[in-house]
Amino acid sequence: MRTFMIAANDAGQRADKFLLKACPKLPKSLLYKTFRKKDVKLNGRRISAETFLKTGDVLQIYLPDDVFAPQPKKAVPKHLPPPEIAYEDEQIVILRKPVNLPVHADDRGSTDTLAGRFLQYLTERGAYDPETEQSFTPALCNRLDRNTEGFVIGAKTAEALRTVNEMIRENRVIKQYLCITAGIPPKQHDIVRAYHRKPESRPAELSEQPREGFREIVTEYELLQRREGLALLLVTLHTGRTHQIRLQTAALGCPVLGDNRYGDRAVNELCGEGHQLLAACLLRFDVPAEGHLLSHLYGRSFSYTPAFCRKYGFSV
Repeated sequence: MRTFMIAANDAGQRADKFLLKACPKLPKSLLYKTFRKKDVKLNGRRISAETFLKTGDVLQIYLPDDVFAPQPKKAVPKHLPPPEIAYEDEQIVILRKPVNLPVHADDRGSTDTLAGRFLQYLTERGAYDPETEQSFTPALCNRLDRNTEGFVIGAKTAEALRTVNEMIRENRVIKQYLCITAGIPPKQHDIVRAYHRKPESRPAELSEQPREGFREIVTEYELLQRREGLALLLVTLHTGRTHQIRLQTAALGCPVLGDNRYGDRAVNELCGEGHQLLAACLLRFDVPAEGHLLSHLYGRSFSYTPAFCRKYGFSV
């Protein structure tokens, strides 16, 4: 038999999901067979797999001890550069990702990631102890392309991770971007609707009309300044799809400067830009003033001016 005391970071999830994380070597088929045999108890009562856990619960699963393989130690990166922190409280960290740093490990095999720097930072500060956590690992709530800079939200607790992910789904995390485009958009301000698809192992695609397999995207932009055939745009994403800004600006005839996948390679080479000049540099949480996990962020916003604005003579 194995007994688990449910801590704060274990609560709020189904019993089966918790056990799959807490006992990663336990075969899934055996776990669900154990539920069917009523050999999982919560506070002394038999439960179904779908039962949600609360802090202070005692969860017991009746299986021989030799079924449970020794828990491997959770690996925390070491010797990585420290992340740049824009804000931190007891629930979240807002990190500023530089260009050429992946958020998570990618097909280039990089051992240095923003997620790794985040875990290392929390561990060194004593905010995360992998030896005491049964089912939770702090995680990043949003992602950016390797060569897009900007804010990424890290959740320090399980409740924060659920809360921020729910807010992102409900479009209550307001993310805005600054970018420089090679060319001027057709309007001073517009909200553009299109249809997006990202085939596996191929660049994303955009269609002006609905098509099978494509999902609607909504992109809002404002032309802030123009200079010598370049434009500085403020972009607000109302949906979040792969390469959405890069695709949509290219479709408007003003691709992001430095974007060699969807943009103008000749202009990029002329300007000496090898990556897209795109920054997720404005962030706001649409939270109520009271009664919310992140109510302390009510009325607050976070922003910075990317260096590429000054390089091309744009003032923000």
